[in-house]
Amino acid sequence: MSVNIDSRVVGPGNDEYVDAAWALKEKISQAEGVLKQRRNFFVDAYRRSTVYCYLQEGELIGFTAVRRDGYILFLAVSPKCRGQGIGKRLVGHVAEDHNTITCHARTTNENALQFYEHLGFEIKRRIDNYYEDGGDAYYLRLGSSARLTDRISDLIRR
Repeated sequence: MSVNIDSRVVGPGNDEYVDAAWALKEKISQAEGVLKQRRNFFVDAYRRSTVYCYLQEGELIGFTAVRRDGYILFLAVSPKCRGQGIGKRLVGHVAEDHNTITCHARTTNENALQFYEHLGFEIKRRIDNYYEDGGDAYYLRLGSSARLTDRISDLIRR
């Protein structure tokens, strides 16, 4: 990861970077057909979450919003910055604070599914009509174990 990338943590109740996160999410949604949420839902969930952010020269290039129970509500990395380990590091920050990490991913989102599988997430179940638009989802889980701790520590060091 480049030396000019800064990390920030936005605590619950704070909406710092919410507009930038929405803009990044919408850019990805329009280009890839994923991360489809209504703005009110997104902003409310963002404000109730801990949000880990990466910025490059003041521009938000990646973030993840996480509930208290380790559930990842949103994970987004700018397409121009993918392949630099930003997503792995974001999940690594979540793993530092939670024994178990869970999330949902569209069954059609091959990029997300490959990413999560690479990190060691397992598909626990399929949920038909999970998304508001009728899309199906997989429920994914990364459990607590020494392997998880070692793997996440390795991800953060890279």
